[in-house]
Amino acid sequence: MIKAEKRIEKKEVLKFILEKRNTLFLSLFSCFFLLVLTSCSSEKGDPDRFKHGVFEIPAGEGYSKTTITRIDSLQIEEYDKIISISNDSLSEEKRIKHIDTLYIKWKNNFFYSLKMKSPKKQLDKDAIYVQITKITDDSYDFSAKIGFSKFLTDGTIYKVK
Repeated sequence: MIKAEKRIEKKEVLKFILEKRNTLFLSLFSCFFLLVLTSCSSEKGDPDRFKHGVFEIPAGEGYSKTTITRIDSLQIEEYDKIISISNDSLSEEKRIKHIDTLYIKWKNNFFYSLKMKSPKKQLDKDAIYVQITKITDDSYDFSAKIGFSKFLTDGTIYKVK
C-alpha cells in the first residue's frame, strides 16, 4: 500500500512540474513573440518603407544626382553621365541623360537584387546584389556588388517621397 501511495505522489509531482514547465514555456514564448512584434513595427528600423517610392543618390564622380522611382518590381533610375572633353586649351563638360529600367527583387527586408531590363553591355547583364547596412529616418546605407565580380561599392539612398 505504501508503494502505491508513493507512486501516486510521484505521478502527481511529475504532473505538477510538467504543468509549471509548460506554463513557463508558454509565458516565455509569449514575451518573445511580443518583443519581436513590437520591434518590427518601429518605423525607424523598418526597411519595408524603402520598397516603394521616390529616392535620390547624391552626385558622385562622373555622375549627377540619381533619381530612383520604385514601382512594384521595377526600379527606374534617371541620371546624367558627365564627360569631360578637352581640346588643346579648352575644357568642356558634357552631360548625357540616362534612364535605366531594372527589375528589383527583394530577398528580405535587408537584401535585394537588381537586373537590367534591357542590357546594352556585357556588364549590364550581371545582377547587382544590394545589402542594406544601416537605416536612418529618411535614408539607408548600402553595399552593392555586381555579379560575382570583385567590384564593390557603398553609398546612401535618401527617400524623397
